Amino acid sequence: MERFAQLLDRLIYTRSRNDKIALVAAYLRDTPDPDRGWALAALTSGLDFPAVKASTIRDVVATRVDPLLYSLSRDFVGDTAETASLIWPRLPTGEPPPTVSEAVEIMAGMSRSTVMAQLARLLDRLEPDGRFALLKLATGAMRIGLSGRLARTAFAQAFGLDVEQVEEHWHGLRPPYADLFAWATSPEGAAPAIDPLAFKPFMLAHPLEEAQLDLAEFAVEWKWDGIRIQLVGDGNVTRLFSRGGEEISGAFPEIAAAYPIRAVMDGELLVRGDVQGGEAASFNALQQRLGRKKVTGAMMADYPAFVRLYDLLVEEDEDLRSLPWTERRARLERAVAQLPPERFDLSQIIAAQDWATLVQLREDARSQAYEGLMFKRRESAYMAGRKVGHWYKWKRQPLTADCVLMYAQRGSGKRSSYYSDYTFGCWTAPPEQGGELLPVGKAYFGFTDEELKWLDGFIRRHTANRFGPVREVEKTLVLEVAFDSIHLSRRHKSGLAMRFPRIARIRSDKPAEEANLIVDLMALVS
Repeated sequence: MERFAQLLDRLIYTRSRNDKIALVAAYLRDTPDPDRGWALAALTSGLDFPAVKASTIRDVVATRVDPLLYSLSRDFVGDTAETASLIWPRLPTGEPPPTVSEAVEIMAGMSRSTVMAQLARLLDRLEPDGRFALLKLATGAMRIGLSGRLARTAFAQAFGLDVEQVEEHWHGLRPPYADLFAWATSPEGAAPAIDPLAFKPFMLAHPLEEAQLDLAEFAVEWKWDGIRIQLVGDGNVTRLFSRGGEEISGAFPEIAAAYPIRAVMDGELLVRGDVQGGEAASFNALQQRLGRKKVTGAMMADYPAFVRLYDLLVEEDEDLRSLPWTERRARLERAVAQLPPERFDLSQIIAAQDWATLVQLREDARSQAYEGLMFKRRESAYMAGRKVGHWYKWKRQPLTADCVLMYAQRGSGKRSSYYSDYTFGCWTAPPEQGGELLPVGKAYFGFTDEELKWLDGFIRRHTANRFGPVREVEKTLVLEVAFDSIHLSRRHKSGLAMRFPRIARIRSDKPAEEANLIVDLMALVS
């Protein structure tokens, strides 16, 4: 566990992508099995310990530390695992620190009745850095700036493999990935067998900066405002995967139940708006179901899901990914006839012969609830990742609004010392007419490191009130906020919810009284 703790510590304070990859690669080369396999699973969010939650950690700490002291410390530090690891009053057990494998085995066997005593005993066997690593491993909230793709890139670099090969085998295997490491470390090692009816790495698109493609070589489709999804069915069981490879079948059981075929398909998961018309609702409607392990019948009725299909990757046991897009599309059109139309339909091909037409369609995309346009080379195979020259996305321009900073909260991980999470609002009416500010969104990215330091300093100098970890800020700073779309929401006092808000500019030159009104944002609702 000490070496894993050292790795996490260095990753937290390393900003360079290549340096992060090198650190993980070195750890994987030098650490024995099965520790490195479990560590790799932790870094890629492949572990789950149901008995250990953030609330469990608070309860365990409360057995030895005054709850008020812990609460104040947590507010200051900004991270549960870091606070617990530092404040824990260790009672030495005489046992050596656990290995990663031992810790995983113990936590996997914890139940609600044993977790308090067993977690406390593990914490007693570790120094602060080890306790921090243990708790991060337990909760899965690493926040070290390392994506699953980056970790798999590090694996490939560690053993001289092609990252696309690693991706191909990855999702059919389970931690601690003994077969994967055997293949990577042995000259005679055979690559693990690939199940054709298993998750396949997604093909992704490059942003299109300007109208410059030969339209004779590309098919054009709408880009929808949902989430990419892959359906993997063997004729008996169907599993749904998000773009990152996380299974989301539990949140959309009606989709899985309506897919009886042996095939792997790529598409966009959406929720119907007007059920009679059959078109898609906003992303805000889909978001009501995302992240849930189970859904009620009422929720399925209120937010009926469907999939707009883009591509056919595997049919029966035949891998179609090496075929040109045109052939895959023809086979997809035949295959979709086997699926119920209320749950599945085909992505529309846009017949446009010139760029002027496409420019106008892109400009009109917002009013039609599209995100923009997709361009797919007709002869392209289906390849993992972003391959230059094959698929492009041409998104509509973001919306912007001038908002007033209202509240701030510390971030987590390497941002735990900075106020980096911002709540901003707009006026209900002009201030001179008695208008008040209502929150319209939250953002925690879009700014540079220098801007973060400036904002943190501003917040500390202009704090008006404190509510636990949240600081209320004097309502004087205007932030230009960019967002993809905005929707009506009953969950927010303003009645609005932004999609992908980010800080575009700090408008310290603009008086807060000149920020936008709620009615301005209402006019942008899609």
